[in-house]
Amino acid sequence: MRQTEAMTKEPSLEPAAAAVFEAARPRLLGLAYRILGSLADAEDAVQDTFLKWADAERAAIDTPAAWLTTVCTRRCLDLLRAAQRTRVSYVGAWLPEPVQTALPAEGEIGEGPELAASLTTAFLLMLERLTPKERAAFLLREVFDRPYGEIAAALDLKEAACRKLVSRAKDHVERAQVRHRTPAERQDRLLAAFRAAVEEGATAPLAALLADDIRLSADGGGKVPALGRVLEGRAAVMDFIGGPLPRFWAGQDWQPVILNGTRAFLMRKDGQTVAAVTFAYDAQGLATDVFILRNPEKLAALRPVTIQ
Repeated sequence: MRQTEAMTKEPSLEPAAAAVFEAARPRLLGLAYRILGSLADAEDAVQDTFLKWADAERAAIDTPAAWLTTVCTRRCLDLLRAAQRTRVSYVGAWLPEPVQTALPAEGEIGEGPELAASLTTAFLLMLERLTPKERAAFLLREVFDRPYGEIAAALDLKEAACRKLVSRAKDHVERAQVRHRTPAERQDRLLAAFRAAVEEGATAPLAALLADDIRLSADGGGKVPALGRVLEGRAAVMDFIGGPLPRFWAGQDWQPVILNGTRAFLMRKDGQTVAAVTFAYDAQGLATDVFILRNPEKLAALRPVTIQ
């Protein structure tokens, strides 16, 4: 977990107040990461929440957990609006910054098996289609099970308006069909077939595991070479995987890891992570997306970790 400069200068709190915040921190970080799609920005939002908590008249706060959720959500919405303006000029495809988790999706961002389906790259990209308040309302209600009164306070809206936001967001989520768990065995089968296609040219087993409308997206952030467009369809994706990709990845080490609650690969060269490869799946277990992250800023925190 990266430490921002501000996190090294935290004000002191009495033990009881510090304990309240630390108990809430994993949930706040999980919420902030899902809203923002960036672990670094999520950590900043949580740190800003901590500073406000340290300065608050805490004796007047009836429900600290709700107060912290409100402050963190509002800060995330401010950061999200700024990030969306920046992403308009982003070079190439934008992918969320990945987080390393244990399986099933447990760890520092407060995950458990029931939350893992809302952590995948596909789910986070789907959230990008929602308005900021739709995104926050949906996450607070459907992922973190917060009451509508608390959501209304966080978004400065009436409860009826929050219900409408959640309803619209749920319609988007259901149409996208990205909130489900793919068995680990199925994921392992795809990863093995993907690696065999790249290293050995054995493309037929992989092709059988891809949806007809599969997409391949690569995020270089304008900092390293990457595909300038999203490839769509099995033929185009397989042409790339069986053609240029083996040349690009020749001599690199393949490290299986867990990213965003799903099995993935880190590509390593000379001791450095140069790419992360994750996948999305449909309800039948076919791959619908290949996500190749090359932006070095988003790879900086990733480390090779042996998985079971």
